[in-house]
Amino acid sequence: MTGAGWLFLFAVLAAAGLLFTMVFFIIMFSDLECDYINPIDLCNKLNQFVLPEMGFHAFLTLLFLLSGQFTAFILNAPLVAFNVNKVVSKNHMYDATEIFRTLGTHKKESFIKLGFYLVSFFYYLYRMIVALISESE
Repeated sequence: MTGAGWLFLFAVLAAAGLLFTMVFFIIMFSDLECDYINPIDLCNKLNQFVLPEMGFHAFLTLLFLLSGQFTAFILNAPLVAFNVNKVVSKNHMYDATEIFRTLGTHKKESFIKLGFYLVSFFYYLYRMIVALISESE
């Protein structure tokens, strides 16, 4: 397997992990709406995943840049820029006192990220298969 094959295999696994993370976020937000969880517990559970999710996606994007996969890099760069902007403006962590006011925004962001990671998963899968087929020829 070539470097591109291994990279996209790693990207498929990473996208699957990020997909499951976003599904977890959406389930937790819906639990808050239904009063199954209180805001403090929600924020404590979700805040431990915020920076690792952003960092892992940024690491994956950096791998695309360093390996010369510019199409994958360009597709991922806007989300990395959005995440960096959130971290720089110190707006990346969930606040238990503000969560009910901003719940709609957080849910919409999670659904958009879920869609992005879903599309990315299939793109990476396609690119992995193409890399493996071109290697065997």
